[in-house]
Parts: sequence; C-alpha cells; structure tokens
Amino acid sequence: MASKRPLPFVLPARLDERKRTAQLRRYKIKSSNIARIYEGDGWILYIPTKKSHFKLPKEMIPSRELEHRIVTIHDYIEEYKRLIDAERRAEMDAQIREIRSISGREREIYGRAILGLRGRHAGRKFDLWLVRFSRDRIIDTEIGSGDIVLISRGEPLKSDLTATVMQVSRNYVEVAFSTKPPPWIREGDIRLDLFVNDVTFKRMETNLEAMRHIGEPFVRLRDIVLELRLPGSVKPVAFTPENDRLNDAQTEAVSLALGTKDVASIHGPPGTGKTTTVVEAIVQMSKRGQKVLAAADSNVAVDNMLEKLAEKEGLDLVRIGHPARIGEKLERYSLFARIEADERSKKVKAMLDEAQALVEERNRYSKPTPSRLRGMSRERIKTLAATGRSYRGVDVKTIQSMARWIKEDEKVERFFAAIRELEEAIVRDIVEKADVVLSTNGMIGSEALEGVTFDVAVIDEASQQMEPSTLLPMMRAKKAILAGDHRQLPPTVISDLDILKRSLFERLMAREEVPRKMLEVQYRMCETIMDFPNRLMYEGKLRADDSVAHRRLAIEKLPADKTLRRIVDPASAVVFADTAGTDADERLPARSTSYENPAEAEWVVSCLEALVEGGVQAESIGVITPYLSQVKRIRKMLEEREIGCEVKSVDGFQGREKEVIVISFVRSNLAREIGFVKDRRRLNVAMTRAKTKLIMIGDMETLKANDPFDQLNAWLETKGAFVRLPKGE
Repeated sequence: MASKRPLPFVLPARLDERKRTAQLRRYKIKSSNIARIYEGDGWILYIPTKKSHFKLPKEMIPSRELEHRIVTIHDYIEEYKRLIDAERRAEMDAQIREIRSISGREREIYGRAILGLRGRHAGRKFDLWLVRFSRDRIIDTEIGSGDIVLISRGEPLKSDLTATVMQVSRNYVEVAFSTKPPPWIREGDIRLDLFVNDVTFKRMETNLEAMRHIGEPFVRLRDIVLELRLPGSVKPVAFTPENDRLNDAQTEAVSLALGTKDVASIHGPPGTGKTTTVVEAIVQMSKRGQKVLAAADSNVAVDNMLEKLAEKEGLDLVRIGHPARIGEKLERYSLFARIEADERSKKVKAMLDEAQALVEERNRYSKPTPSRLRGMSRERIKTLAATGRSYRGVDVKTIQSMARWIKEDEKVERFFAAIRELEEAIVRDIVEKADVVLSTNGMIGSEALEGVTFDVAVIDEASQQMEPSTLLPMMRAKKAILAGDHRQLPPTVISDLDILKRSLFERLMAREEVPRKMLEVQYRMCETIMDFPNRLMYEGKLRADDSVAHRRLAIEKLPADKTLRRIVDPASAVVFADTAGTDADERLPARSTSYENPAEAEWVVSCLEALVEGGVQAESIGVITPYLSQVKRIRKMLEEREIGCEVKSVDGFQGREKEVIVISFVRSNLAREIGFVKDRRRLNVAMTRAKTKLIMIGDMETLKANDPFDQLNAWLETKGAFVRLPKGE
C-alpha cells in the first residue's frame, strides 16, 4: 500500500531563517523535500514534494481556508511585483529607445524634449536649487509641472543629470535640483528630455511586500481587494451639505461614502462633478473627526482637490510632495511651507549654522582616510593617541590629529542627530494634526508619511491608475472611497500588459457586492454632444443640466466658403466632415510607426482658421488626434500660421475641456483597418471634451466598417450634421 503524501505545513513568518531551519531539521525535512514555498498572513506555507515522507504535529497543518489565503496573498504579490518591474523596464527602454532612434527636433515636436535652451540660476526654494532655462522661440511641449527631465548638452544618453519641472511658460522652463547643479547649465544649447521616475515603482513594490503580513484594521481592505472577504454592510448617512449646489446623485454618493464600512466607488462620467462630490465627502468625513488621506495618481488631480478644499473654512490641510510638483497658488499648504512656518524651524536653522562651525573645526584635523588608517579602528586610534604611540609608519602627530578629528566628528554626528530628531518632530506634528493630508499615490511611500495611518483614503482618478498604485493609499486606511470612470481611458501602460490596463476601480465596479453610485447630471456638454457618448457608454443614464443643455457656440462671423460654413455653423453642435472619396489617405512617415494624414490635417487647420476669424478664441479650441505623427504635423502647420490652439493625443486631453473640439481620426485605407482608434473609450474621451461644438474629420467609409463607428454613423444620420468634403481641396 502506497504511503500518503505529506500534507502542506506552516511555520510562523516571524521566525528568522536560522530558527526555521532548526525547526525543519527537527522533523528531518531537507530543502529537497520542499516543492513550493508561499508566504502571507503571518505564515510561511511549505508544499512538500510527492516523494517526501515525514510526520508532523497537528498544529503545523493549516486549515484549507488558511492554505488558500496564504497562496492567494503570495501569488497576488509576486505577480504584481513581476508586472510592475516589467512596466518599469518598458518605460525606461521606451524613453532611451526613442532618444536613440529619433532626432532631438522630432522628439521636441512630439512634446517630449525642449532644445536650444540656456540656463540661469533662479535662487533657492526650501532646500532646492532653481534654474530657469529659456530661449527666444516659443516652447510648446507635453512636459509639465512635476515631470522628471534629463538635462544634457545635446546628448541626453551621456548625461545623468535630472531635475523636477517647476513650471513651463511660453519662453522658459523652471526646474528644481535637489543638489547644486553644475556650472555648464549656464551654457547655450542645453536640452531637456522627459524621463522616467523610478522611485514610484520602488514604492509600489515596497507597499506590495507590506501587504503580505498587514495587520488589523487594514487587513480588511486587502482581503476585499484579493476577494478573500466581502465588503461590510452599508448604512447611508444623512448630512447637511457644505456645498448647497449638490444634485441628488452627488448627495447620494456622499451619503454612501459616509456610510460604507470598507470600500465604495463613485462613478463619475465626463462633466458630472466627480471632484466636487469627492471634496464634499472629504469635508463631511473631516467634520466627523475622521483623518482623511486624499490621493490621486497625478499632481494635477491632487491640486484640484486641494484647490476646492482650500475654499472651505476650518480645515487643516497638508500637501505632501516635491514643491516643484505643487501649484504655486497652493504652495502655502505644502509640507515644506508648513515646516518653514513652524517656530521650531528657526532653531533648526540656528543648529545647522552651529553644525557647520563644528564641521569646520573638525576639518582642521587629519581625516582618518583608508591610506592613513592602515587597519586601525577608531577606538585603536584613540588609544594610540592617548599613549603617544605611532603605528605602522603613521607618526604620533598624525595619529593624535586623527583622534581629534574623530572626537570632533562624534560631536558633529550628535548634533546632526539632534537636528534630524527635531525636524522629524516638526513633520510628525504637522501631519498628525492635519485633518486632510493630500498626496499623489507615489509620495505616500515617502518618509514624511512613514508610520502614519488614516481613517479613510479618498482616491480620485482611480480608473486611470494601475492597481498597485491605487493600493498605496488604500493600505494606509481603514476604509477607501474610489472615484473614477472606467468608461474613459484606462491606465497608461507602456509594457502593453493587459492586466495592468485594468484598474482596481474597474475590477471593483464589476463586483456586484461592492457599493457604488453613478453621478448622472453633467455640466459640461450641450445635449447633442452628450447624446452619442451617453448611449454608447452610459446606457442613456446621463442628462445635461439645464445650464448647459441648449448652449450654442458663440461665433461672430461665418466663413464665405460654403463647406466650411456648414462645418462651423453653431446650429449644428456635432458635425462629421467626411473625407471619403477625396485624396485624404493615411500614410506612415519614414522611420515611424505612427500614422498621419496630410489632407485631413489641412482640413483641420482650415476649420481652425474659420473659427478664429469668426471670433472664437484660439485658446478655447482643442484639436485631438490619436496619432503622434498627426499631432506633429498639425502643430507645425499651426505654428507657421501663428494659431495658438492646443493639439494633443486623446490621452493628453483626458480630464480637460474646451468650447470647441476638432477630432482628426487619420485612418483611411481600402482594408478598412483603424487599429486602436476603434477603442470606444478613446472615442468617448475625445467626444466629451467639447462643450458647445464638436467637429469630427475622417473617412467614414474606413471608420464605419468597425465598431463603434458603425453606431456613430447611424447616430449622425438623425442627430448630427454630415458634411461630405469636396475633392481637390
């Protein structure tokens, strides 16, 4: 009769490796007897090989439930650690590959580099060195406040100098260095390249590892995320709104957020006042004595929350983050500014001056360098100095000087330790007293928030974040409120790993047991612009508020050209200008994987000229096109005509709005292939940026062979205006 295969067994994770090895030896278990090891929930789970034979006490045999928990936790953490490492490498490789493969001028047109700059020092701010890089030509770039840039003398791959962008203006970019920058930054022909910030990836990994054995009360949220436990009950809470303009759906969402025991989602389609709702929830939680962590993936989203919260009276707000990444108007709420305003900071500065004097005194003596030490320890040097002896060719005078250096260095170390202790106390007091701490997800792993926990984490833009990013704020709180819209763009993922493109928000929205509320009244688009995205993505549940439902574009003069007149006429809020049958063909530029359509670009620019000449402000018009080559082409054409309209990809316009949006779809081919243009979420985002006028330009014959453009084509026949563009234009 065959003997039974040994059962899986556990040992406490708190045991160090030596004690675990001793325990295994006690039961004659060798490493060759173990097939797999899992770690989670305070335990290490061992899966024996099939041929192993040993007997274990009952207390080492886990229940099926515990075994399942440990394996689930371990597999989740290991899988996401692997995924984010792949994403980190993909981001770095993509930046380096692009820098290597295309010219600096091309990279500048794509918005990811700025050339021909000269730097000058712009003073100090907190503990940062500011430098302003400027040039005579206008700077039109995707690089923005908070981005990490690589700075070089024209050859970025030979540089390791990085800085954080403070602000971008028409003719200059101001950046912040954490250490004193080199003198060559004042030379001409300096180049800035958008680069990758590795710190956030490391913090995501650290947070995942911390989840492995996380304790109460935070374990509940982890278990809900891993589907090891169902969310608790919900008891909606009645409240008196601070914002008396909330609509019924927004009020219900706040009530749900207040009454949720563990986690809830606020689904905010375009223009529905998601951030307004989130801010009201934060205010109400603070009034109930709850400490709130307000977070988002981007600095812009965090600053949007801060700006609205700053309007409320009586809230103690602290914004964590690099000062360069915080809007100037909101700087007074930054942790750096709060530290400077603290009376104890004067003492820190005085102590730093004293410390500098101690350093100067220490440096009068011989530093115990390796060449001087010759194997001597610090204690040995002190003993030799006290007895007046030399050692291995090091004379008595040098030994006594080194002993004095060591004595003074110990004073310096004690002094700096006291400074650090005082600085940490200031930070701790500011953060602990705050009602609301605001931070990007990535900064939650910083030293400023080490050991700080919260009653609630409120996470905006949750549908645009990779799951490990959302977990950074979630694992610091007893409950979490996630706000977003999974019908808009998913997280941006360079590695193209589908699992990373599915946000935690989207995953929770798919689980019926997770409480959620959809906001249904939108305040951005007129009714006609809203209608198709509403049918396509929101089951017709959205409705336009009366204040925007019937708005029309204000234009003083229509163009003489009949085709352009029909396109820009405010009587038609949505117009599709069809290039089918014309010579508007797509093409791939040399050495590019991104399509462009020159004839379509000409029509885009003609429409913009007609709008601007008709009195529409250029700043209130946006151009969206899915391909960077088309972005590049249109930007160049507008620069030549001195028209200051924004031209961006779909991703670049998410969260934004303009009075008029012109979309260039680019694709036009006999095979009717449109690639990622058929992503309905991209179409949803592009269409819903417009407030009063939406102009779409493309080849409908190519587009309508694909979903969802077949539906758009049918909708246009009854709801929109369809303009067939003439040949030869």
